Amino acid sequence: MKAEDISLSDLNVSRETERRLRKFIALFDKWAKTINLVAPSTLDDFGARHIRDSAQIHSLCPAPLTWIDLGSGGGFPGIITAILLLESGGGWVHLVESSNKKAAFLRQAITETGARASVHPVRIETAPAIIQDCDAISARALAELPLLLDFIEPWMSRNADCRAFFHKGRDYRTEVDKARGRWRFDLIKRESVVEHDSVVLEITGLSRISQ
Repeated sequence: MKAEDISLSDLNVSRETERRLRKFIALFDKWAKTINLVAPSTLDDFGARHIRDSAQIHSLCPAPLTWIDLGSGGGFPGIITAILLLESGGGWVHLVESSNKKAAFLRQAITETGARASVHPVRIETAPAIIQDCDAISARALAELPLLLDFIEPWMSRNADCRAFFHKGRDYRTEVDKARGRWRFDLIKRESVVEHDSVVLEITGLSRISQ
């Protein structure tokens, strides 16, 4: 995979942002040879499956906000959001990743691209004590919706305007039904711009149902 071969033309970003994204892709390719950053089967269509799929999160919420990206792994969508935030000159992404190897990759990605982000190599359950506040939360290929809501509840309860964005596949309705048994929340389903059978779920107004 060569960074120069990845099409980014439909992202509508500045030349400098495209340069930073290509620098990230080249770094990703180098690290992916030694550690498993994403499923190898997804590398053939890297631009769509990872870059554009991540960039759509920023397009849904482009304001320069403070983000928390859970289970950042190979940097999707967190690093992509943090690179795109450079165009607005504000905002920040807190990358939560418990794997030390992946956290090391994320730190180098920040250093080489100048992305507006910092890395927290901790378990998600402990992150609310370290990162107090945020405006938006993202997660991709991390967990089913009921568990994701458990993870984000501390931040959502601190900020009534906080929004969460979760990439989900074709079985998202089953996850939503499971979550409705334990949680109240407002939901907007947004069709993925990359995969026809995938969605981005936007969650607001989260509260736990009393048992």
